[in-house]
Amino acid sequence: MISVLIIILTILIPSSLSLLISDNSISINGYPVLLYCVLISFTIHLIIFIPSAIMKNEKFYDFTGMIAYLSIIIFALQQKYIQIHSIDIYSLVLSLLISIWTLRLGIFLFYRVLKVGEDIRFKDVKNNALKFFVWFSISSLWVSLTTMAAMNVVTSKNYNKDFTLLCIGTIIWIIGFLFEIISDYQKIKFKNNASNKNKFIDSGLWSISRHPNYFGEIILWIGIYIITLPSTSGLEYLGIISPLFVIVLLNKVSGINLLEASADKRWGSSKEYQKYKKITPKLIPKLWKIK
Repeated sequence: MISVLIIILTILIPSSLSLLISDNSISINGYPVLLYCVLISFTIHLIIFIPSAIMKNEKFYDFTGMIAYLSIIIFALQQKYIQIHSIDIYSLVLSLLISIWTLRLGIFLFYRVLKVGEDIRFKDVKNNALKFFVWFSISSLWVSLTTMAAMNVVTSKNYNKDFTLLCIGTIIWIIGFLFEIISDYQKIKFKNNASNKNKFIDSGLWSISRHPNYFGEIILWIGIYIITLPSTSGLEYLGIISPLFVIVLLNKVSGINLLEASADKRWGSSKEYQKYKKITPKLIPKLWKIK
């Protein structure tokens, strides 16, 4: 019953929000294009879930999110061009930044799960179709809510020509993106070194934050939201749910909490790990202590 409720909420919440904040949105048959973006994300996740559930295979989970991101971006840009006959610089920049991020992360996660052979998050749930679909539904919710503010601008009939926040937001996005890709690279390099087997990484960006990749992801979505601000008014400010959802989900649901518990189980008795944990922030880096 709880699983069914979660699935319903993952489509109801973003759908309702899309109707609330899309006063200036282009529409199809009287409904905002932003709502169609939500439905496209859910539909793609449902379609890829079906064979994944039959095969009890989680390998395409993160790849599905990438396909959903790219699909709604292409759809939104296409509809804007069809209806308005032009695409503004804000829409192009937002679409480009999100596309770069999702392509990089989607391919990286897909490669990682193929190399490792499994995703431990799904070790138990993939044998239960309903619980497995809850995860796919949450991924659909992630796509819809993280892109809500950006896609509201992309599908808007109007935009503000103040480029100051466009530049500031893009710079912040670049900082976050670099944090994410550098920390991922450093961890891969660390794990590929046979001498580091069963060790935890505490060098590079991992010496200033226990989760620098998640810090980078949060920062880049804040950058995306800043870019949307000049074209935002009234209820559209509810689009702040985009970066807030990233912060809450990564801190409290599927990211940091799970990894912290796993690390405590693996290295909790290690004095070196306890020292590392004590002097290294969980998320926000101490830039002055990098090594």
